[in-house]
Amino acid sequence: MGPKKGGKLASKKKPEKVVNPLFEKRPKQFGIGGALPPKRDLHRFVKWPKVVQIQRKKRILKQRLKVPPALNQFTKTLDKNLATSLFKLLLKYRPEDTAEKKERLLKRAQAEAEGKTVEAKKPINVKYGLNHVTYLIEQNKAQLVVIAHDVDPIELVVWLPALCRKMEIPYCIVKGKSRLGSIVHKKTAAALCLTTVKNEDKLEFSKILEAIKANFNDKFDEYRKKWGGGIMGSKSQAKTKAKERVLAKEAAQRMT
Repeated sequence: MGPKKGGKLASKKKPEKVVNPLFEKRPKQFGIGGALPPKRDLHRFVKWPKVVQIQRKKRILKQRLKVPPALNQFTKTLDKNLATSLFKLLLKYRPEDTAEKKERLLKRAQAEAEGKTVEAKKPINVKYGLNHVTYLIEQNKAQLVVIAHDVDPIELVVWLPALCRKMEIPYCIVKGKSRLGSIVHKKTAAALCLTTVKNEDKLEFSKILEAIKANFNDKFDEYRKKWGGGIMGSKSQAKTKAKERVLAKEAAQRMT
């Protein structure tokens, strides 16, 4: 006969742990004067510098508050692959630094001293400086405008995409004013522009322009209507979801 229903099954005996008498078990006491407590993650308790605190609070505020479309467009930056190929092209047209300029002027002075005629060809370089870039856009001389996404205050460049679209000049927003600054031997740069390129780079440049036009100029009307921000924290989201569940439950009860 099988075991009766509801009867207790025989409990399995646990094998006794063999204790070595040579090693005495001494549990740690973490009280006052006792053992040191184990290391914990004290990241939340660190008193961060004021600059870091402001940066973090600003970042969270930008997520929480509603951001108007004119500012929200600066969150839509160029994708990584296209940005890499763009920066490779821009590096070919870096303006000369102080050492190169000094060397060029020295050679020119020596040539003039020897009585030789020096042909001074205007170099093809990346143009920088907000006023200079704006002038080139207004004169319709710029072929491509590159704007940094993290210019502070943002009001310096917030109108630049609208001007580029009005003048039908391709523009793009890239990550990092410091990346733009490194191209022109500066710490930072708000905007750069190219007026022309060499013949060997024209094919590559036209491909980049097509991709940029599709991502920015053609999507201007779409970005003009999109608001940003309004992303609440995890606690607020959990509370709103709980409220929604309660309301849905009440509505279902009313229906029955």
